[in-house]
Amino acid sequence: MNDNGECQVAELTMTAGGALLARLKAIGIDYIFANSGTDFPPIIEGLAEAEAKGIPVPEAIVIPHENAAMGMAHGYYLATGRVQAVMAHTNVGLANCAIGAINAATEHIPILLFSGKTPVSESGHLGSRTVPIGWGQEMRDQTSLVREAVKWDDELRFPEHVHQMVDRAHAIATSTPRGPIYVGLPREVLCQPCRTNGLREPVHMEPAIHVPDPKAIEEAARLLASARHPVIFAQRGAGSEAGFAALSALAKEWGIPVCQYWAVQLALPTDHPMAAQADPAPLLADADVVLVVDALAPWAPDTHPLKEGCKVIQLGQDPLFQRFPVRYFRSDVTIACEIADGLLALSAAMSRLSPGSDVADRVNAVGAANRKARMAVLARAEAGCAEPMTKDWVSLTLSRAIHGREVTVLSELGCPLAPMQLADNRAWYQEPHSGGLGWSFPAALGMQLADRDRLVVATMGDGSYIFSNPVACHQIAEALSLPILLVIVNNAEWGAVRQSVVGLYPDGYAAKANRMPLTSLAPIPDFSKIAQASRAHAERVEQGADLEAALLRAIRYIDEERRMALLDVQVRA
Repeated sequence: MNDNGECQVAELTMTAGGALLARLKAIGIDYIFANSGTDFPPIIEGLAEAEAKGIPVPEAIVIPHENAAMGMAHGYYLATGRVQAVMAHTNVGLANCAIGAINAATEHIPILLFSGKTPVSESGHLGSRTVPIGWGQEMRDQTSLVREAVKWDDELRFPEHVHQMVDRAHAIATSTPRGPIYVGLPREVLCQPCRTNGLREPVHMEPAIHVPDPKAIEEAARLLASARHPVIFAQRGAGSEAGFAALSALAKEWGIPVCQYWAVQLALPTDHPMAAQADPAPLLADADVVLVVDALAPWAPDTHPLKEGCKVIQLGQDPLFQRFPVRYFRSDVTIACEIADGLLALSAAMSRLSPGSDVADRVNAVGAANRKARMAVLARAEAGCAEPMTKDWVSLTLSRAIHGREVTVLSELGCPLAPMQLADNRAWYQEPHSGGLGWSFPAALGMQLADRDRLVVATMGDGSYIFSNPVACHQIAEALSLPILLVIVNNAEWGAVRQSVVGLYPDGYAAKANRMPLTSLAPIPDFSKIAQASRAHAERVEQGADLEAALLRAIRYIDEERRMALLDVQVRA
């Protein structure tokens, strides 16, 4: 009752930490991948408070290393198209998130990244500093750890800002071009009470999505249709199942070879008649029009020069890749849009044009050249069965073992794409071009969490496996019952470093050395023992002839036991 005898209803409140979680659920966040610390009491109290009061919040999962948390959010988005949240512990946890943020930024992956901040006050407030690390973890500019990788950053200053801050963070992360954002969460603010009204309302801020410019699409269609030797370069897939089908149909109808040089996602089936060899050089030697589909580095300008007068069309979320200071690829027609929308619009525009009489001849000629090149790739892979086996043989054998299943294969310096037979737009993901190692294992876990009925296979080099914090990732796989298949192609060295050295100094001292400096990882651990420590099926495979049976055993174990399996496959350096 108030002084006038009127009945008043008390306004409901909860901790700001709990209100933050509730708002994240309201905007569609399924999971919070979290590694907690002493800044987390109001978050943990908020989870318990929300449960007691029947307030929906995302499922919070304990992830014992932040790199794994970022990789799982990355993989979950690739599988679902839905952004997720990561919560880390002050500066030390955020530092462990930095590699994942760099990977996400390079590949346009939206992630809502939060971390605690050390309490500002030494006393006098709920949440003030209580342990020595409250002083030891303080930074003048904590956000600087990830500022270059995120699209936007903010700090929660008042509890009443929770609603607006979460909505804006989500809108910015999912706007074109997408990417991660970061918000710092001071402990005292999280401890304050926050009103619960409005926490379940629909989102108040929608993302800004680029749409294809009709004039640019028409010009791109005109250039491609009139070209004698058009080429398409695609690195990050086709955007969706519909975009995948549109690109496949367009390329086939117009006889345009599609080069997936350093492909991060699959843009058309590997056995498609227009699927060209991975080497850009012969394609660019004759190309008069090139369509670049969301490719950061579609070729290497130093070794793959464009033909004089060649026109280039750049299409993608951010076709000029504005985040990167150095990228001077030509762009005569620039189309900023969602990839699938752009490909569908381009396909529609080209359907209104009539192929010239020479197109049928080009379809046959390009198809024949691609078939010959693919047969050579498969023959080389077959020849790699000898001891020690080659990566190409592992890739070919894996392709045969998973044939006919709904499957996603990830490769982080693991199985190469060329020998595989894959025809699904969700079938292939390669490591980000930023090169933050340890990505494949946790990304596969995130994909499996998103689609528990799909077979998810992570292939990675031995060095990448070490970088993934494998003990943490195996613990996650067991704790969450995520039965992925992990294939380590183990050459006991930094193979990518060796290749880079040989590429720059083919006749140098290092190339001639029996033991190239700074590349060996010998003696290599017994990786099967690491997997077995978390009750996974694990085998070491040394003979190429034994690989297919080992793969089938591992897959059968996954199907029957619903636990993860690891194969440590010995390959030649």
